[in-house]
This record gives sequence, structure tokens and C-alpha cells, in this order.
Amino acid sequence: MTTMTASSHITSERFDRRAWALLLVVCGAVFLDGLDISMVGVALPSIDADLHMGTSSLQWIVSGYVLGYGGFLLLGGRAADLLGRRRVFLAALALFAGASLLGGLVTDGTLLIATRFLKGVAAAFTAPAALSIVTTTFAEGPARNRALGIYAATGATGFSSGLIFGGALTELGWRFTFLVPVILTAGLIALAVKYVPNHPREETAHRSMDLPGAALITASMLLAVFTIVEAPNAGWGSARTIGSLVSVAALLWAFVAVERLSLYPLVRLGIFRMPQLRRANLVAMTVFGGWIAFQFVGTLYMQQLRGWSAFEMAGAFLPAGLMVAFGSPQSGKLVTRFGSAPVIASGMVAFVIAYALAIDLTATSSYLGGFLPTMLFAGLGFVLTFGPLNMAATQGISDEEQGLASGLLFTSLQFGGAMSLAIATAAMEAGGAVEGATTAATMDGFHAALTVSVIVAITGLVIAATGVISPARARAAARLSDAAESASDA
Repeated sequence: MTTMTASSHITSERFDRRAWALLLVVCGAVFLDGLDISMVGVALPSIDADLHMGTSSLQWIVSGYVLGYGGFLLLGGRAADLLGRRRVFLAALALFAGASLLGGLVTDGTLLIATRFLKGVAAAFTAPAALSIVTTTFAEGPARNRALGIYAATGATGFSSGLIFGGALTELGWRFTFLVPVILTAGLIALAVKYVPNHPREETAHRSMDLPGAALITASMLLAVFTIVEAPNAGWGSARTIGSLVSVAALLWAFVAVERLSLYPLVRLGIFRMPQLRRANLVAMTVFGGWIAFQFVGTLYMQQLRGWSAFEMAGAFLPAGLMVAFGSPQSGKLVTRFGSAPVIASGMVAFVIAYALAIDLTATSSYLGGFLPTMLFAGLGFVLTFGPLNMAATQGISDEEQGLASGLLFTSLQFGGAMSLAIATAAMEAGGAVEGATTAATMDGFHAALTVSVIVAITGLVIAATGVISPARARAAARLSDAAESASDA
């Protein structure tokens, strides 16, 4: 039987019907985000054939979403704390449904990109709101660990499913990849109205929004994401890129200055003094960064170099998704038994092995001997890191700042992916994988880009290891101190 504390936290690992219903709703939103991203990615060639957008415009169907998502995540997370998680969650779902409907009806490429931007903005509010609903409903410890393990599994399941469903729906017409999420979102809204409660603290929370801080952080995040996305085209050393990065730094400096003076800051800067939160966010950047870079190279390798179809490519990535779907719900038990730091460090070891194995791929490698081992180790890496990172990033955070902590985590994931992809793209082109290159030169470029994933994963492993080593040193020092006191007493 699920038990509740005075603050309405679920404390038992045995969830009742309402707890499962709430998990179904918030996990459904995460599932829908993953489903939508992968379905649209599969549909891009069909969209181009119908709307004649061209490569430069077509990539903004993806980048437009990234811009809206990365630009508004911190604001979305704090809005959930200040305005009410249920209210923000429902409003963002409604925006997501509306943008999906418009995307399925438009006949102009520019308008389609605009709807993708709006969907990114909506996801920037639903993602941290959903995570903070989980962390403020389930008490820290075994109950929350189990809930977050299930939560982590649904995103990967949605992305993996989207690859399959996207291919099937695109056969009927690319517009179905936009219209089907409308129906799913409408169902989620109906369930959310019934099962997502207003948290008791939200009713009395301070409602004042730090508008200057909100404007500065949103502007800086939008400009940062735009600069990273466009840097490969404009050139990292171009005046445009350097000028944009300087502007981002100036906006962030102004934001910090405003937050220090604000009575009710949008982001309480003291939250960054928590070592576990800092470490979780840095490792999250490397987890998503290494994977996004690898996935980009893997997609080009399979479809362009090996000539595999979209369905075959989806099947190639599926083992990793299945491992996450079935393994992540168990990650909570591992964290409860061993702590988050050792589990996360073990996951980063799996990622290092996965990407190192991929560097040995050749133009004639078999799937079973070449690509599958990487998928299995990558899947294991996600099982051991994604859920535990959610746990570590929100552990010890008060309910009033759970949305902020969630927004920080998702922002780290987003920026890690964008940065690593930009670096891997540059490495791939410098290595020889350019249009018209020979197979050998293309493979050299792919290997250069995969090396980026290996380096990123090793960086994450080093950061994660500090979470294991530091407590061990503290325990050793405590034992020495106890031994010294015992000797002096003797």
C-alpha cells in the first residue's frame, strides 16, 4: 500500500493505482517527446520532396526544435516552481498539440519550421515540469529511485518506437508524423487533468517572476544554441561566431549580476555550490554529447555508406533502445543499494567501450560483429546513467527548486548534445568525410568523429569517478581520525 507523509510524498516502493496513473501521465509526456523527435527525423526526406525546402532549410526542422527547447529550458523549469507544475504542464501540452496540428496542415516550409520551434518551446516546459512532478510526489530514496527508473525508460522507448512508427507513418504521408502526436497529446491532457494534483507547496509558493532575469537567461540560451547550431556552417573562427559567443558571455554576465541583486532570483546561484548537482550536470553533458555525435555518424554510415533503408537503420539502433526500456526500471534498485555515483561511473565505462569498439568499424563490417556490440554497450551505458543522473541531479533539492534542478539537467543534456555534434561534424569533415569523397576518406572522417565520442565519454568517466573517489577519501580520513583518537585515549 502506498503511504504518504505530511507533505504528500509517496514513501513506499509499492505504488497504488493513483501513483501508477500519475507516472503514466508524466512518463507519457517524455515518451511523446522522444517519439516526436525520431518520427520527424525519419520523415525529413519526404518533407523535402513535398515542400522543396532544400538542405539548408530542411535542417532547421530539427534545429528549430533544438533552438526552442534549449533556449527556454531554464525558464520552463523555474516557471514550474513558481507558477505551479500542474498548470505549466497542462499549458505546455496544449501548446505542443496545437503546434503539432499546425505542422501537419501547413504547406510552407518556413511555417513548418516555426511550428517545430513552438514544439521545442512546449517541450522545454513539459520536460522539467514532468520531472519535478515525479521528484516532488515520490519521497527521496527507494520510492523516488524506482519512479525515476521507470521515467528514464520511457524516453528511450519513445525514441526507439518513433524510428519504427516514423517509417511506417511516412509511407502513408509525412503529415501523419505530425498529426498522430495531436491525438496522443489530447489523451495525455485528459489524464493529466484527472491524475496530476496541485502540490501542496504550490498553493502558497511565491508567485513573483524575475522578469529581467528571465529575459536575460532566455536570450542568452537562444543565442548560445543558435550559435552552436550555425557554427559548422559559419565557421568556428568566423567573426559571426566569435561575436555571438562574446554576446552570449555578456548576456550571462548581466544575468548573474541581476540574480545577485534580485530579492527573488529566477536561478538561485547558491544551488551550484552542491557538488552532486554540479557533477550530475557535467556528466549529463557528456552522456548526451557522446551519444548524439555517435548517432549522427552511425546514421550516415548505415544509410549513405552502406545503403541501408530507414527501417534497417531503425532496427540497427533498436537493441540499445530495448535495453534501456527493460533495464532502466531496475536502475533505481542499483542506486538504492550502491548509491548513484558508482552506478553512473560504471555506465560511463560502458560508453567508453561502446564508442571505442565503433572506431574499428570498416566499410564492410558485419552488423553482428561490428555494430551490435557498440549498441549493447551503449544501451548498458544509458541504463546505468540516465535514471541515476536524474536521481543525483535532484537529490537534496527542496521541493520549491525541483523545477529549477530539472531545468538545469535538461539544459546540460541539450548543450552537451549540441556542442559535441558540432565538434564531431567539424572533425568528420576535417578527416575527409565530405561530399564526393572516396569510401576510404569517408571512413577516415567517420573515425575522427567517433574519436570525439570516445574523448567525451572518457571526460564524463573522469568526472563521474570523482563522485566515487571523494567519499572514499572522506571515509578513509574519518577512519584514520577515529584510529588516532583511539590511540590517544589508550
